This record gives sequence, structure tokens and C-alpha cells, in this order.
Amino acid sequence: MPAMLDLLETPSVVVGVQIVLIVIAALAAFLLIRTAVGIAVHHLLERRAEEAGTDLLAAPELERRIQTIRRLVVRIAGAVIAIIAVLMSLQLFGIDIGPAIAGLGVVGIAVGFGAQTLVRDWLAGIFIVLENQYSQGDIVGIAGVEGKVEDFSLRRTTLRDLSGTVHTVPNGQITVASNMTRLFSRVNLDVGVAYDTDLDRASELINTVGDDMLADPEWGNRMLDAPRVVRVDDLGDSAVTLKVLGEVRAAEQWAVGGELRKRILATFSRNGIEIPFPHRVVVNRAGADATEATAATLED
Repeated sequence: MPAMLDLLETPSVVVGVQIVLIVIAALAAFLLIRTAVGIAVHHLLERRAEEAGTDLLAAPELERRIQTIRRLVVRIAGAVIAIIAVLMSLQLFGIDIGPAIAGLGVVGIAVGFGAQTLVRDWLAGIFIVLENQYSQGDIVGIAGVEGKVEDFSLRRTTLRDLSGTVHTVPNGQITVASNMTRLFSRVNLDVGVAYDTDLDRASELINTVGDDMLADPEWGNRMLDAPRVVRVDDLGDSAVTLKVLGEVRAAEQWAVGGELRKRILATFSRNGIEIPFPHRVVVNRAGADATEATAATLED
């Protein structure tokens, strides 16, 4: 027994035991952080969905977002823990880790300056995920570009616009994200009629068109309520503008709006209601001057 105690008290064995304890502590810290981050992110995303009053994220999308953030945080935490464990182990062998710490500080500063754009993109991506600003498949407007989100990561967002062009936008450049397909959308039409039109009659016809679309099996399931005239919106140079609004399902505003315009045009045509076009009065000053000259000559 005394021999065993003497063996355990030898410097090499003590150092070995301390290194093993450092490795165990590092692994335990890594596992604890990985579990805690996963639970925290999951609860945060679920709470934001509950605050919105509806289930914004499907289970696969929620899981993908949790894995994305957890993977980034765990990798960063794992790197920090590994560096600390290595430095502590080197110190046990009597190696001065002061210069190494100073060197890491200089490298960290240099990397921070060189990769600040990348870090900004990552941070912006994390907030986009946590705040659920948009998801893959949404139609959004970001950084002056509009299109469908085809791919999303913590560093960049990939959009495809209506012409088929693919735009890659770094998340750090996104200051305002306009999501056009969140929960519901709205048909927003300006319908112009001539000044001599019976506005009550025109409004009644437009409302009837909206009711017919809502009752249509092909279009009714795309709409939440019937588009209706809500006000006289403008008195223009050649037209009185009626504002038509109606709520539709997400991403259906373009299709419903197009069909609504077509039906309104056909209804106005059948009922003799004119959709005016700009009128211009052209004055021929050269001809007017010649007429005045001729009149002066006849008087003389």
C-alpha cells in the first residue's frame, strides 16, 4: 500500500492524472454546453411561435433551425474549450504559456479585423433564425432584391426572382427584410373609373365580383375574404380611383389579383362602365399664329 501511494505521488503520475482530469472536465463541459444550447434554442423558437399566435414553423423546419444554431454555437464553444484544455496541459509540463496566450490574443485581433464581415454575416443570420424573419420558400424583399428564398444559411440568403436570376445576399447586408408570404397576404388594387360614373353602382359591381370569386371552388380556397371597395382613394386627372382590398392565403395575392382584374374588366364592359385613359389636348401654336396673321391682313 505505501508503495502504491509513493507511485501515485511521483511527478509523472500526478501530471498524467491531472491531464486525464482536464480532458474529462473538457468533455463534460462540451457535452453540457451542447445539451444546454439545444434546449435553449428549441424553447426560444417555440416561444416565438406561440407569441405570434400560430404555428409558424413546421416540425422539420423548426428542427433544421435548431440544428443550425446549435451546430455553430457548439463548434465555437468546443474550440474554446479545446484551446483552454491544451494550454492547461502544457502548463502542467512546466511550459510557459504566457507567450502562447499573448500570441493567441494577437491572432484573435488580426482574425477579428480580417473576418469582421464574416462575423457580422453570422450574427445577422443567427438573429434571422431566432426571430423567424423568413424561411426557405418564402417570397421576400431584402437588400433591394425580391424573390423566393431558395436556400438559407447563417452566412447568406439565396433568392430567385421572377426572371429566374439567382441572387446571393450576405446576411450582414440585410437591414430590412420584407416577407410577402407570412401567414396571409392582401390583394391591393386601384381601380379607376370615369368621372361621370355612378360610384355606388361601380362599387357594387366590384363587390359582387369579389363575392363570386370567393364562392368559386377554384378560387375560394385561395382567399380568406372577398375583395371589396373600401374607399374612394384618389381624384386623378382623368379618373376617380377606387381602393379594393381583400385578404388571401400567403403567396396567392398575385394570382388572385390577376383574376380579379380580369373579372372586373369583363363586368365593367358588360355594364357600360368606362375605365378611362389619360386625355391630352394638343395646341398647334404655329397654326394659330398663321390664322391670326391672315385675319390681320384681311382687316387691312
